[in-house]
Amino acid sequence: MPLTDVAGKARALYEARRTRQPIEPFTDADPDLGMADGYAVQQQLTGMLLADGDSVVGYKVGLTSKPMQQMIGVDQPDYGPVLASTVYADGDAVPVSAFIQPKLEAEIAFVLRSPLAGPGVSVLDARAAIAGMTAAVEIVDSRFADWRIKLADTVADLASNGAVAISSRLVPLDRPDVLDPRLIGMVLTRQGELVDTGAGAAALGDPVKVVAWLANTLGEMGAKLEAGHLVMTGALHAAVPMRAGDVFRADFDRLGPVTVRVTE
Repeated sequence: MPLTDVAGKARALYEARRTRQPIEPFTDADPDLGMADGYAVQQQLTGMLLADGDSVVGYKVGLTSKPMQQMIGVDQPDYGPVLASTVYADGDAVPVSAFIQPKLEAEIAFVLRSPLAGPGVSVLDARAAIAGMTAAVEIVDSRFADWRIKLADTVADLASNGAVAISSRLVPLDRPDVLDPRLIGMVLTRQGELVDTGAGAAALGDPVKVVAWLANTLGEMGAKLEAGHLVMTGALHAAVPMRAGDVFRADFDRLGPVTVRVTE
């Protein structure tokens, strides 16, 4: 019987995360599910994870590039929480067994120095609230079989967030030698071999614009960004499958590198 209620969908995703066993996409049984339905499930699922003792340390924004939006069939990003239990440091070993079907994306991340609450947050407001930017990678994962997702599915599934790895180097935006975030280039390698490249402008044309979008969207939900929150601004390239034994390194202009070692 297809799941029709928000609580049932949240419980199904919770169990898929716990058992590492994928489930069928909700939109297979209910093609009319939309973004609002997905966020309702996401809210319930997040509450269940927080009840287990986790905490929200920031947010990831997905679907910030035009190719990804076209692939899913949307014209705006989505977001999900970043949980404390899923944050890794530069150089950490990340076990592939913690996920179902993980892929890696290099991104620019921001850390906030002050709260940011929508509506009405401009790019200038967002820039003023940012303490600095840092090199980061996101490990995206889907609890839905074979990544067969539509918008409502990925939104419900915490925007397909699996984990993040963050450099310890935080670069202030107001330093005169720091590039415009739109112009920051990135080179991703695996075992030293080039995998892909990207630039900050891939994220909504400006990664700072992603922060403003997130603050305004959260404001519509009655929430806000807090001081110290991490904001992942979206992939600068196509997601790359990761396997045990891989060593990924993303080198960012002016921000430096961040490395992930993938273990069993």
